[in-house]
Amino acid sequence: MTVAADSVASLVQSVDWLAIAPPTITAVVAVVVLVADLFVPERDKRLLGALAIAGLVAALITLVPQRKGDRSTFCLTTDAEACSYTADHFTLVIQFLVLGGALLTALLSLNDTQKNLPAGEFWFLLLSSAAGAALLPASRDLATLVVALEVASLPAFALVGLRRGDRLSSEAALKFFLSSVAATAVMLLGVSFVYAATGSMHLTQIAAELDSVPAQLDVLAKAGVALTLVGFAFKTAAVPFHFWVPDTYVGAPLPIAAYLSVVGKAVGFSGLILVTVIAFPAYADVWGPAIAVLAGLTMTAGNVAALRQSATRAWSAVRLLAWSSVAQAGYLLVPIAAAAYSSDDQIGATVAYALMYAVVNLGAFAVAALVARTKPLNRISDYRGLYAARPLTALAMAFFLLCLAGLPPGIIGLFAKVTVFSSAVDAGLGWLAVVMAVNVVIALYYYLKWTAVLFRAPEGAEEAAGAGEPAPRRAPAPITAAIALTAAIGVLLSGYPQLILRFAASTLF
Repeated sequence: MTVAADSVASLVQSVDWLAIAPPTITAVVAVVVLVADLFVPERDKRLLGALAIAGLVAALITLVPQRKGDRSTFCLTTDAEACSYTADHFTLVIQFLVLGGALLTALLSLNDTQKNLPAGEFWFLLLSSAAGAALLPASRDLATLVVALEVASLPAFALVGLRRGDRLSSEAALKFFLSSVAATAVMLLGVSFVYAATGSMHLTQIAAELDSVPAQLDVLAKAGVALTLVGFAFKTAAVPFHFWVPDTYVGAPLPIAAYLSVVGKAVGFSGLILVTVIAFPAYADVWGPAIAVLAGLTMTAGNVAALRQSATRAWSAVRLLAWSSVAQAGYLLVPIAAAAYSSDDQIGATVAYALMYAVVNLGAFAVAALVARTKPLNRISDYRGLYAARPLTALAMAFFLLCLAGLPPGIIGLFAKVTVFSSAVDAGLGWLAVVMAVNVVIALYYYLKWTAVLFRAPEGAEEAAGAGEPAPRRAPAPITAAIALTAAIGVLLSGYPQLILRFAASTLF
């Protein structure tokens, strides 16, 4: 009788509402926005954006009281290690990144939802995707991981194609959807193989089972490990799963391209870290070399494509940022690969780099959104003379580009690259460190070329001055706020780069 009572007690769910507050608040506000859209008159639709931003701010605030200790919930046994949801430091840092990225995306989107995009659908989809992205880093079993990944991804497909009647937007959404579905199908096959080999879905239990997997199941387990990584490799835009990125970024509304470049990557990298470091350490000899090769190929393919893009006369700023995003993904993969070869904590380098990249990349997209208001094609040539028209905006853009390049005064970019480089060297991956160094030099060309364009005199400047060139239109307040916020954070971190490394250093498990 006592045994039966203990068994029943072990199955009782005790929900930690504070732990699950960030994704829960975001999801609840998404539903509230969708319902409110049915009743709010057209002239007041801007209130839906204010409600969405308030929800994201509230979700961010709930992270503060959780910073002092790990919290777990949805545990099917009395063993805390077998819980499905864990809010540890890693979870909180990634949730801060994705919710902060979603908040900046919301600021960039306020004007578009008043003019070009259906407000109710847009805010519902954005918040739903952010809720899935906030759930994923807390997931500690494969089922929850897959569900969170799909909750983050499915609304993103619709967001990419939300510009009705736009052929590029529809084509981008279709490419994004089809390639994602194929990657997810492969990942689910891998998850089923892992479950068949271990009999468990919880990450820590999988790790224990893989340590002593029977010889007859070894091949099945290795295949499952390799295939499970495919879905997360797709989200990180790692080669050869990167082909959807350029067309998707160009066809999507510009704030959504920014969202995918930061939050979408955070989802992929956090999932990749969870399955490799927690669930599959016994098979580091399988995923370690694979991720190291992917890192080298990804940074090289991204930089070479960006280099070719910058050589064309009408090169697109968004397409260049897309290829830059692919290259940056390669750098982010380096510490994860290094974790397979070194017992030292390497993952903090990936988290620190991701935080730096999120700030400066969102800032670059914010400037691109401002330029697109008067130059819809958003070519690099459209940035010529930006310093003459908008000095502070041009200086901010130059700072963002120098951070991405890893050059002073963008000290935080240089600091992050050195950290990633050091992780490769410490793990004995000297060849990967050399590949990274070569790619950093390649990237300098197109980042510096774009920076130089900002300060050139606009074409026909003399004639325009003689004719009395009209002053540029006033920048919308939300976009100005996004540029100012990202620039201020970037400058702060460049002055005190240890802050971001300390913030990420205790991230890990």
